[in-house]
Amino acid sequence: MNEIKDLERELRRFRGRLLAAALFVLVCFGLLAARLVWLQVVRHEDLAQQAEDNRIAVVPIVPNRGLIVDRNGVVLATNYSAYTLEITPAKVSGDVDAVIDALASVIEIQPRDRRRFKRLADELKSFESVPIRTKLSDEEVARFTAQRFRFPGVDVRARLFRSYPMGEVGSHLIGYIGRINQAEKAAMEDWDDDLQANYRGTDSIGKLGLEQRYERELHGVTGFEEVETSAGGRAVRKLGSHPATPGHKLVLSIDIRLQALVEQLFGDRRGALVAIDPRNGEVLAFVSKPTFDPNLFVDGIDADSWRELNESIDKPLLNRAMRGTYPPGSTFKPFMALAALASGKRSPQQTISDPGYFWFGNHKFRDDKEGGHGAVDMYRSIVQSCDTYYYSLASEMGVDLMAQHLAPFGFGQSTGIDLDGELRGVLPSTEWKRRAFRKPEQQRWYPGDTISLGIGQGYNNFTVLQMAQAMATFASGGRRLAPHLVRDVVDVVTEAKRPPALQQFAPVSIRLDHMEVIRRALVGVNVEGTSAAAFRGAGYVSGGKTGTAQVVAIKQNEKYNASRMAEHLRDHALFVAYAPVDVPKVALALIVENAGFGAAAAAPIARRVLDFVLLDQWPSDEDIEATSIGQSAAPRGAPRRAAEVSIPGMAASTPDARSAP
Repeated sequence: MNEIKDLERELRRFRGRLLAAALFVLVCFGLLAARLVWLQVVRHEDLAQQAEDNRIAVVPIVPNRGLIVDRNGVVLATNYSAYTLEITPAKVSGDVDAVIDALASVIEIQPRDRRRFKRLADELKSFESVPIRTKLSDEEVARFTAQRFRFPGVDVRARLFRSYPMGEVGSHLIGYIGRINQAEKAAMEDWDDDLQANYRGTDSIGKLGLEQRYERELHGVTGFEEVETSAGGRAVRKLGSHPATPGHKLVLSIDIRLQALVEQLFGDRRGALVAIDPRNGEVLAFVSKPTFDPNLFVDGIDADSWRELNESIDKPLLNRAMRGTYPPGSTFKPFMALAALASGKRSPQQTISDPGYFWFGNHKFRDDKEGGHGAVDMYRSIVQSCDTYYYSLASEMGVDLMAQHLAPFGFGQSTGIDLDGELRGVLPSTEWKRRAFRKPEQQRWYPGDTISLGIGQGYNNFTVLQMAQAMATFASGGRRLAPHLVRDVVDVVTEAKRPPALQQFAPVSIRLDHMEVIRRALVGVNVEGTSAAAFRGAGYVSGGKTGTAQVVAIKQNEKYNASRMAEHLRDHALFVAYAPVDVPKVALALIVENAGFGAAAAAPIARRVLDFVLLDQWPSDEDIEATSIGQSAAPRGAPRRAAEVSIPGMAASTPDARSAP
């Protein structure tokens, strides 16, 4: 009887366990059914789209970058297609260095290729492909393809490369492109979604010059291809595509022949020149010397080339035309004279007696001419470049009145040029000094600070671009225009043209009789004054002003002797000019660093520029050589027609005819 009762208990327990198991199974099936309903009904559309996305890969099509051409259609920046050998570290099985060693037995890989790969690999994520070799030959592509099975994670890809056919000519204004770095990628995260999407697949961006300023216009619109892929990720077939739209073409105001000529005329010397059409603000030449080859940066510059450029005492990467600031020297005197007329501090006929120095307190400010110039009026003060006249004028005007009349010409301000990174320079005033210095004794303006300002020294510090804009403003009768390098942005699809948006400036009020006084004196400088030798026999009437700017101060009782000074401490040579005087077509400013007198080193370069623009003349080889070493005055050899001179790097199809500025 006890045995029967135990059996019944066991049966009850078994039935309970069976019921619990059944309930558990039912709950599990219920959860599965609920999950199935959730996935198949509620999430059906989302999951179907995800499955479709996994099946279809969207591959970006990088657009052709826009061309850059000069005013005559000469190509300054273009593209070409080449094969690159690339490694995706995340897909490589084993050590990447070992894979590179194995690749080196198939395709030549130099130490610089390895260094560049390591640098780029450190910047990029492991799933991004990194080039180990670029610009492969057809033979190298075939050799790798035959052994591709040995190298998972390594592929050959066709990429577009930027090319600068003119090499170093115009490098500072054109700029260059380079691989997008981490800082630029971080900045891109703040862009709107459409702009970020437009850079999918793009690994290069404008870094300097016009390539940087007009990046959006040059880049174009990225296209895409929809490709069906297998479970293993291999492309099965193309389902559709949307072609990329090429970037816009930039048509520059620059004449690359003139640009190349000026760079030759500078030779191995450092300096800058900017030539502007005062009628419309177009920049005809924008030179900074020394230059560099922008092609070095396209493929990732190697360490040796970068070190050579970055550590050179000549600073070839410095854009001296708009980022170098210099005392204007005596090129400042015509503007000082104009300020004196406008403020009523001097009349054209008023004279001073110049004994060769100017005493202020117990300090003797010397004139450059021993014994002085005698009786000097405004005309002679400019033609003979009398320092004493402007020492006394600066003392009479005071710094703030000077700044008030000179600021409208753009000194110490942005010119509005269509390039990034322009420096403002310094047009001193009492307010400027209060903002520029921290200590109260430094913030105070002392009367002695004013004297040297009259001859373009002291705190005066301007860019060559500002000086050129000021001369163009005077030449145009007071129309201050923003200098610009781009004439038109051309849509290569529709061929529609649009000019760049430019900054607008208020005109400078100049009385006609005042302008005539300064104009006559500037003409006198080139006819009978300091630059007469350089402009002897010119086929046009021009106005100009030489300048010599001190780099280091000379003690009161010492005399300047260039031969006893280190080369980089010698005076700078400057020159400003415009021509023809009656109907100005070009205004310019230039500096030759540490070259001494503006009449000897800078004025001859300006003469060649004006001959080119106004007479279509290209100097003889002997004149170019003489000018480049600072030994030329009037032309020595027979000039050639500029349009007939061949410039290395110019395409053979380039039209011979030059567009007249």
